[in-house]
Amino acid sequence: MPPEERIINGKYIKHRWCQWISRYKKNGVYDGEDEKVNDYSGSVPPYIIDNIARRAAGENKTLVVMAEEWHTAEALCYLSDLLNWHGLRRNAVLLWNANNTMSFHRINWGRLTYVSKITAVSKFMKQIMAGIGHEAIVVPNGIPDRMLEPHNPRYMKMMKAALESRGSGLNALKIGRFDPAKRWMMAVEAVARLKQSGGGVTLMVRGGMEPHGAEVFARANSLGLSIADVTSQDRRPTVEQSIALIANAPRADVLNLKFFLPEEFVRLLYGACDCVFANSGFEPFGLVGLEVMASGGIAFTGATGEDYVIPFVNAISVETNDPNEIVAYMQFLHDNPAAKEQMKKEAYVTSGQFTWQVVINNLVRRIEFIGM
Repeated sequence: MPPEERIINGKYIKHRWCQWISRYKKNGVYDGEDEKVNDYSGSVPPYIIDNIARRAAGENKTLVVMAEEWHTAEALCYLSDLLNWHGLRRNAVLLWNANNTMSFHRINWGRLTYVSKITAVSKFMKQIMAGIGHEAIVVPNGIPDRMLEPHNPRYMKMMKAALESRGSGLNALKIGRFDPAKRWMMAVEAVARLKQSGGGVTLMVRGGMEPHGAEVFARANSLGLSIADVTSQDRRPTVEQSIALIANAPRADVLNLKFFLPEEFVRLLYGACDCVFANSGFEPFGLVGLEVMASGGIAFTGATGEDYVIPFVNAISVETNDPNEIVAYMQFLHDNPAAKEQMKKEAYVTSGQFTWQVVINNLVRRIEFIGM
């Protein structure tokens, strides 16, 4: 793809870095990770000095640099050194955002916290940072405004008809990487227990290529759940084609959606299903749960970084690893349709407080304080 892309009248410039390495590392973003980190750390800071920082200082503007993920920590420290060397450090605010705990052991915390202010994506991550001795300011994640747009009525009618035609009673959905932390096993076991109790339920899943997926499907099979792969002849099916794939899928307890899911189709699933399992055991923030709420759905979240959840008011938080907890809450929703609809209304209102515009206003206020 183009190494530089300008959008929004040139106000937003996207730079794709390390492409010369990616050309030879074709097994995903983490292939050649260390080489990419070294290249990034050594080349990004000088670029910022020459192309952004000097111009900002000449126009009497404050340079704000936000970095995220462990890969950027060394680059941010080096940038601070360069800014200081060129007499530009006073005009800059440097932030490093903790959005997970990945490779924390590889970060030079003494140096990073000296040159930058630490932010965190949730109160949960703020407490983790406090636990290792570092103060953090919370700046939450956000969702685009389009997530709050009303569904296409015709598509929603088609989606509901497709689900009802399967005659399974309850319909559940789980989307995410096949990672044990996402508690796939818990979701599968809950569905199996609902089936054993005589309740009909279909679980639609969309995972990744991770090896844990094989373990999840093996467990589902051992519990007596039937599994069917749902594929598409089209590389990128339309929304209508995607809905048809669900309607015409084989009868099974678990539908493995092995095709590209258009965003609008995913939002329709969120809104039409009885519940969406976002029940991670460790989630620094949890965007899926928030997207479900914005789409008019019922999110079953974990109980870690999902600051936006008020249990049984706008979503359901799963507090244990016991599959029976999911079973109990699904039965509650089935038996209390009025409470379910009220929960959806509250969820939609809550999600409106986490759009990017709201989050950016929050961020700007934090930057003004840090800059002081």
